[in-house]
Amino acid sequence: MKNRIDELGDDHVGSSAKTPLRADAFDISDQEKLIKIESSVKDILTTLGMDLEDDSLKGTPQRVAKAYVNEIFSGLNPKNRPKLSTFDNNYKYGEMLVEKNITVYSTCEHHLLPIVGRAHVAYISNGNVIGLSKMNRIVDYYAKRPQVQERLTMQVVQALQEALGTEDVACVIDAKHLCVNSRGVRDIESSTVTSEFGGKFKNKEIKREFLDYIKMETDFE
Repeated sequence: MKNRIDELGDDHVGSSAKTPLRADAFDISDQEKLIKIESSVKDILTTLGMDLEDDSLKGTPQRVAKAYVNEIFSGLNPKNRPKLSTFDNNYKYGEMLVEKNITVYSTCEHHLLPIVGRAHVAYISNGNVIGLSKMNRIVDYYAKRPQVQERLTMQVVQALQEALGTEDVACVIDAKHLCVNSRGVRDIESSTVTSEFGGKFKNKEIKREFLDYIKMETDFE
């Protein structure tokens, strides 16, 4: 296994559109996870040579544990999934609806470093509409877990397709990965763009309209 990891090095590796969770992921409570993570962070900091008796560091293991369970990785727990209630499209709006510049805060699952960027999400109603804030919330839910950007993009589209009962959903994410920006090649200028186009958005003209709305140039065909 170690040779396989060494062989891959810093290469970007993905697995599937589903977050790789074990079957027993929720067999212990959040409180139990807090205790175990706090202990593990203490071990890491101690191994690095940090003095945990210092006033600045005393609370760090507990703070990290709370941040992981309650915030940064809270999207792993299905109980935190937002309710995606839909409504009849009574005003018969039949054009594209685009929610631009949704803030993305996620964590690269390869180095556990931040991914920060923007998501642009669109759909064409086939009779149902969804509250605008729900689009932001579904991006945030799937972002709050160890992620790869490709998977995040696909999960957002699939969740909205299921909620709206239509394939006509698209998502583009443009984000900076601190595993690239702050370590390794340390390229602070580059960002990563991923996209997922469903249903009518695979049509060249409709795709072009969506990309024009978010003002991004692309060679997608």
